[in-house]
Amino acid sequence: MNTLHIKTGDKVKVLAGKDRGKEGTVIEVSVKERKALVEGVMIATKHIKPRQMGEKGGIEKVESPIFVDKLQVVCPKCGKATRIAHEVVDGKKLRKCKKCAATF
Repeated sequence: MNTLHIKTGDKVKVLAGKDRGKEGTVIEVSVKERKALVEGVMIATKHIKPRQMGEKGGIEKVESPIFVDKLQVVCPKCGKATRIAHEVVDGKKLRKCKKCAATF
């Protein structure tokens, strides 16, 4: 599989896991791993050790990747989580909402 239904910048909704129901914007997509980095979803605690003199260590909250299969695109027009259809118009492949038929 070399294509995904999610692109960088899409607004998505989480379907499964501890963050089910949350919405966020896709920051980064890894096609090879089939994972996406979503803003505000899958927050992990990372312990940082000071590496240089004067540098502070501590605990940081960072987003970790989530499988694309657990995400669904939110339509920009109707605002609902929906599956994506594809349509070719004037030689361009557009994505289409299955619920309200809006293209984006």
